[in-house]
Amino acid sequence: MTMPEVSALHVYPVKSLRGISTPEAVVEPWGLAGDRRWALVDTRTMRVVTQRDEPRLALVTALAGADGSLRLSAPGMPPAEVAVPGWAPLETARIFAGKVDVLPADDAAGAWFADYLGGLPVRLVHLDDPAVRRPIDPDWSRPGDMVSLADGFPLLLTTTASLDRLNEWIAEGDRPHEGPLPMSRFRPNVVIDGTGAWAEDDWRQVRIGEVLFRVAKPCARCVVTTNDQDSARRGGEPLRTLARHRNFGTKLLFGQNLIPEHSGTLRVGDALTTVE
Repeated sequence: MTMPEVSALHVYPVKSLRGISTPEAVVEPWGLAGDRRWALVDTRTMRVVTQRDEPRLALVTALAGADGSLRLSAPGMPPAEVAVPGWAPLETARIFAGKVDVLPADDAAGAWFADYLGGLPVRLVHLDDPAVRRPIDPDWSRPGDMVSLADGFPLLLTTTASLDRLNEWIAEGDRPHEGPLPMSRFRPNVVIDGTGAWAEDDWRQVRIGEVLFRVAKPCARCVVTTNDQDSARRGGEPLRTLARHRNFGTKLLFGQNLIPEHSGTLRVGDALTTVE
């Protein structure tokens, strides 16, 4: 039998922007190095802006430099450089029902995004110290577990076998023209080949390469999964099909949220083993 292994790794330097594939990534306590350390906020409410609100964010690329700075590009926009903020008064951003203290980037960065989004008043913010800023929901974690500006957990894992099964269901449904869907719709950090469909539902701990992870909880999916990550067009899948086949207590599940037990490095080709 084939040993499950990592087939892809992705980081998202700015929350809800295009993902960046990488052959290896350092695992920090709060997520992959450089993953979701930046986000956009609506300056009127200080709520984080995502593809839930602005599907066009899928078309923006943010490449992170070694120092954490960003190079931004988007259709119809000139490229822009953003430095990591120096000292400044912290601001409080809202992510769902939670709050996190962040540092504002320079005004030019916010103006660049505002131009791209048709005048939406936004500011780019940076998570300066993930070791202390944002604890994970205590219902699903241990004291001291922290997370970046990701939705709720340090890493998201998906499997290609489960995507294949989902695409089979889509092909059998009433919107077969919307499939097959690529894995980019689900915005994972770690993609695993070589499992059975939905094998990840039964995992409680996994070792990937040199790093041990707790499997915290399944990932409940939202409207972002209906955004085509290459065109920013929104459809009905996969939520229609997940509602028929993966509806657990009104949550539509695909993927598993991970919390690392320690730091290390993940590489494409690393083996995954389950730990009892």
